[in-house]
Amino acid sequence: MNGSCRGLARDNWKSALAVVAGLTAGLAVLLVGDFAWAQPIAPTPPTGGVSISMSGGADDVAGVLKLVFLMTVLALVPALLMTMTCFTRIIIVFSFLRQAMGTQQTPPNQVLIGLALFLTVFIMAPTLAEVEQKAYEPFIAGEISTTEAIEQGSVPLRDFMLKQTRDKDLGLFYQVSGKPKPTTVEEVPMMVVIPAYILSELKTAFEIGFLIYIPFLIVDMLIASVLMSMGMMMLPPVVVSLPFKLLLFVMIDGWFLIVGTLIQSFA
Repeated sequence: MNGSCRGLARDNWKSALAVVAGLTAGLAVLLVGDFAWAQPIAPTPPTGGVSISMSGGADDVAGVLKLVFLMTVLALVPALLMTMTCFTRIIIVFSFLRQAMGTQQTPPNQVLIGLALFLTVFIMAPTLAEVEQKAYEPFIAGEISTTEAIEQGSVPLRDFMLKQTRDKDLGLFYQVSGKPKPTTVEEVPMMVVIPAYILSELKTAFEIGFLIYIPFLIVDMLIASVLMSMGMMMLPPVVVSLPFKLLLFVMIDGWFLIVGTLIQSFA
């Protein structure tokens, strides 16, 4: 039973990584265009002298520029995918937690980022599975084109982002862009959904961070009051309050509460 569970978990991780890789390549292809421009240029045989010849003229220059643009898009796609998922909210909340506890670089950045990435894959698993079923598998089988795969694969991501996006944020970008307001969800373009979603995620993360700060702030105020009443004003309150904040966080099982709250916030 354990072996089958581990095998199933490995298959889920492989499918999730395959979907992410497919979305990355597909988005780059959609932004750049078809691969027809990437045909190899036949070399010109030497004619007795040294010369530099551009047989394709402007087409060759356009092909080189498109190749440079493709590499640029591929470098930016991972950042776009992170902002289009729940990674932003999770990593900001973890940063607020570490600052509220006053533990400096504990846990390290690598640990927080790794935990945030694994939680992101866990939360986005249903959405990624839907993308794989509707876009990735038909595209690999040759049933649909690249453009159709991107269009069908963007629908689950758009639905996920719209569930977490406030109407006020959507209205802001519609007002700035001057576009007419849509009547259905399908009419909302991704160029409006993505920045509105990021803005909503930042606000939600800061709200959760404020709630996390309150109990630790109370502990700092109590410790500072006790030290002042004892005349120990030269002793930094942070040094004394840190063990009490760690004790409080461990006693209430803080990591369980915070991770559970973050997961439920995307339900």
